[in-house]
Amino acid sequence: MFILKTSNSISQIARLRSPKFRQTGSNCTLSFWYYNYGESVGAAELQLLVDGLKQPTVLWRTYYSEGNQWLKAVIQLGRLPHPFQFSLDKISLGVYEGVSAIDDIRFENCALPPPALSCEGPNNFWCRDTKACIDRLLVCDLVDDCGDGSDEDSCDPDLQCDFENGLCNWEQDVEDVFDWIRIRGPTPTVNTGPLKDHTTGTARGHYLYLESSEPRQFMDKAVLLSPLFNPSGYGTCAFRFHYHMFGKEVYKLSVFQRTVSNAKGWLLWYKFGNQENRWIRQTLFISSSKPFQILVKGIVGDGFTGDIGLDDVSFLGCTLYNGKNLPTVSTTTSGTSVPATLPMNNCTEEEFVCRASGHCIQMIQKCDFRPDCSDKSDESACVAEVCDFEDKDLCGWYQPALEHMSGNYSILISKTFKWQLGRGANLYPEEEQHCPLTDHTTCTEEGWYLFADSSNGEFGDTADIATPVISLTGPRCKIIFWNHMNGSTIGSLEVLYKSSNKTSKLWSQTGSQGPQWNRAEVFLGIRSNFQVIFRAKRGVSYMGDVAVDDITFEDCSPLLISDKPCTSEEFMCANKYCIPKNNLCDFVNDCEDNSDESPSI
Repeated sequence: MFILKTSNSISQIARLRSPKFRQTGSNCTLSFWYYNYGESVGAAELQLLVDGLKQPTVLWRTYYSEGNQWLKAVIQLGRLPHPFQFSLDKISLGVYEGVSAIDDIRFENCALPPPALSCEGPNNFWCRDTKACIDRLLVCDLVDDCGDGSDEDSCDPDLQCDFENGLCNWEQDVEDVFDWIRIRGPTPTVNTGPLKDHTTGTARGHYLYLESSEPRQFMDKAVLLSPLFNPSGYGTCAFRFHYHMFGKEVYKLSVFQRTVSNAKGWLLWYKFGNQENRWIRQTLFISSSKPFQILVKGIVGDGFTGDIGLDDVSFLGCTLYNGKNLPTVSTTTSGTSVPATLPMNNCTEEEFVCRASGHCIQMIQKCDFRPDCSDKSDESACVAEVCDFEDKDLCGWYQPALEHMSGNYSILISKTFKWQLGRGANLYPEEEQHCPLTDHTTCTEEGWYLFADSSNGEFGDTADIATPVISLTGPRCKIIFWNHMNGSTIGSLEVLYKSSNKTSKLWSQTGSQGPQWNRAEVFLGIRSNFQVIFRAKRGVSYMGDVAVDDITFEDCSPLLISDKPCTSEEFMCANKYCIPKNNLCDFVNDCEDNSDESPSI
């Protein structure tokens, strides 16, 4: 179908209506190919018209000419229980010149689940009227997966929240920088955030979101706190939520669990960056021997197209805590509460002793980006997952060369080409030409970064800064960091991988890259017992300082083998790991035994 017309009458609309549909299942998506090209071709939008709702819901928009090409639009419809139809509106404000077209409209996964003859097993739920057999994890998650509502009957309202009438029993943290906002319809900024909520799939429903426009700044945090829960015991307590991370500058959403009220808690899950314009479901399994609380933390990226949405949060198999508060931890003057001697334990030489409990864990679990001890002591002397060098903290990074110099060598150290912490506020006037004036984290002169000071040393000298030994990483592990290389005589910056006596180069950059911070990403994948080293090589003169900031190890914790069977959306590897089916045949060894890349799939 297309419009080819040259006309000058004011604000015309060409409208294409779909037939009426009765309902859709919870995984329904609509896709089509569109073409919008020409000098003043104007905008087009797809609207959802639901029976009984006056207000249409905008599902998709194109604002202007998108070139001489067909482009694909994929729209998540989700569960729509009431009759509805679509309206594709082409809007012309006066002069229309160009070609607008649509082709190959396709609905996928839109039927409700079919009836089943039997539904055995503890992981299944048999729907009352439709007789469909669905996964037990879909019960009481605020989505009618059955089609008759029986999977959402007799659920505990204290264990779920769709944000239609407020925050339920969730709370805004008072120690973060700003708050999550409850809203309906699209967020105020175009090209970021949801257009509709997840519960109703229309602009009438509410959800929470993170506003990333002014006055918000990069790395501002908003934290949402769950109610308190009893210890999970041996049963499984599952936390389900839907998130929306769409926008070029979306930064990070993470979920933490804590058993102490004034602690940050430990990381259960996180996601970085743009995940396309759709609501994504996530299930986390929680185990805890003490009463606990969940924290959902959103962090703003460095721009206004970074809105993050949250909707339909629910717990399954968890019970609310009847006490008032979690305990607090009192810390010593140095800010730590670690006992000097190890607790009573039966650990062998090959095992690591957890500081608080005396539990034994395998040495390969120490420094693997996953806390295996309740007090996280197995990750305490390791490199931090995220390091921004604020508070003059090196996060575990150290310089091997400087450790051999001590005592009378202090004069020698001061003249050595080495890495050190710096900030714009401390620079000499002539250093401003070749050293960053602002850091990347806070974008201010007060913020700290790491730099190799080329006013010391000779041409060709190198300075290394390394992580402690990392015992094991997962298949998608990568390092992301920001670097600043500006100056007439910049040498080079390299990222090296060192295992026992073998060192290999993973990434390098030479020469001036301009007066701004640049993002770099280095894939690590599965590796064991190794170190990562940043190596700066000095140029001919002092006018070439290399700086790095905001070093992040992303997706680095190794895979966990769970005792639960894989879900219908997962693939079971030969070694019993469950990985998303999306990761099959993508040239990445996600299973660690390569069974997801087998030609027989």
